[in-house]
Amino acid sequence: MIDHISVGVSDLDRSARFYEAILAALGLTRVVTRPRTVGFGKAYPEFWINLREEMPHVTPESGVHICLRAKTTAEVDAFHAAALSAGGASDGAPGIRPHDRVRYYAAFVIDPDGNRIEAVTFPAD
Repeated sequence: MIDHISVGVSDLDRSARFYEAILAALGLTRVVTRPRTVGFGKAYPEFWINLREEMPHVTPESGVHICLRAKTTAEVDAFHAAALSAGGASDGAPGIRPHDRVRYYAAFVIDPDGNRIEAVTFPAD
């Protein structure tokens, strides 16, 4: 259903370093670099960051939330650790999230601009 996602960032170089670190944990790499945008993916750009120099910090009330699929709990753990090492903040440590219909394992981070990014997987056991 969704072909790609794009988020605004106020500092392209800082955010490119941040997203290179966290997306590598999920198997994505930088595949496109342009003057005001960077695209990450496996075969083509699936996740874009776009420079918005005057963009205010994204507040929690904005509702911005992007969830990316991980293959394993180890990838979710690596995503979270990479985010913290690259200047992000935790918004929910890796762990099982009980839900009324499905059990899932996820971690939530906040990028340097306030965008809330989640990595999730659905363990069989």
